[in-house]
Amino acid sequence: MQERLQKIISAAGAASRRKAEELIVEGCVTVNGRIVRELGTKADPEKDAIKVSGKLIHLPQSKTYIVLNKPRGFITSMKDPEGRPVVTELLKGVKARVVPVGRLDYDTEGLLIMTNDGDLAHSLMHPSHVISKIYLAKVKGIIEDKAIERLEKGVKLREGVTAPARVKKLKKSVANSWVEITVHEGRYRQVRRMLEEVGYPVIKLIRVTYGSLALGNVPLGKYRHLTSDEVKLLKDESAGISKKVAVRR
Repeated sequence: MQERLQKIISAAGAASRRKAEELIVEGCVTVNGRIVRELGTKADPEKDAIKVSGKLIHLPQSKTYIVLNKPRGFITSMKDPEGRPVVTELLKGVKARVVPVGRLDYDTEGLLIMTNDGDLAHSLMHPSHVISKIYLAKVKGIIEDKAIERLEKGVKLREGVTAPARVKKLKKSVANSWVEITVHEGRYRQVRRMLEEVGYPVIKLIRVTYGSLALGNVPLGKYRHLTSDEVKLLKDESAGISKKVAVRR
């Protein structure tokens, strides 16, 4: 069955769909030995030889779904030209080639979904699907109610005003505070930038949920496979079936 090349590449776990589109345009993809640059090009993964950067790709026989507790100091990428540690180095024993769903920046810890199900990954990251993510943030200073009100109304960043967040005070010490913040967008370093904009730079940031999926007790730097029920919930949410996210603790 013929599919668009970027969908096949994503489903094979070779790259995200957006990155696959970039690779096609750059001339890094061949079909039966011919370079393809048109994004609308289709191929049959069962019959055609599809190569990405010279490497033959294969559709996975089974889907793999993993939740990783990403430590600080790892890049959310398959490789890094600067030689920094990447999240795939933490997946010892995982034979499938999985890719990250979205990103956590270098200094952020917590829940990162990794899978070779390109359709699910693409759907989860699609801007039309509003999926909540909850973060725990340690910030400099004792956060005031007026700052929380600004976050809950939306904060003006350089690319526009953010969607309203939900914020809850957790605890404080002499010099800093912990807050729980829920966002629905996927802007670059969004939570850090929002908190800094209202006057509270982030010291530590941990993502603890992604939609219905909770990090739970996965140790830092370790991973576990998702259950079939968890996968089904994520697929329902990514398809817009779940109108209200049920956060599990």
